[in-house]
Amino acid sequence: MSSINVKIEFGGGLELLFSNQRSHRVSIPAKVPLSSKPEDAEKSPEDKPADITYLMYWLRDNLLKEREELFIENGSVRPGILVLVNDTDWELEGEGEYAIQEGDEIVFISTLHGG
Repeated sequence: MSSINVKIEFGGGLELLFSNQRSHRVSIPAKVPLSSKPEDAEKSPEDKPADITYLMYWLRDNLLKEREELFIENGSVRPGILVLVNDTDWELEGEGEYAIQEGDEIVFISTLHGG
């Protein structure tokens, strides 16, 4: 199975949920189940290119150390988290359906701060 190498960055305090590490280099499968949720892999024989929705669940299952509800809500990133794909707002790239490419840089920034 082929894989895609991606650079992930967290900011705005979101890195605290990921071992207080701002930058990660990860390798994810190039093709994933249609549902995008890793736990549904065996239920779906068909596949599609890995997308950001799949990446969110992969990050939850492999890197997130605490408080899932502060990262994922209702199948997407929690409101207040800005997602950038190669320095472009993910809303311009198709949001969760954006097909991740080799070498992409995906940045998650929390805009909600205590004070």
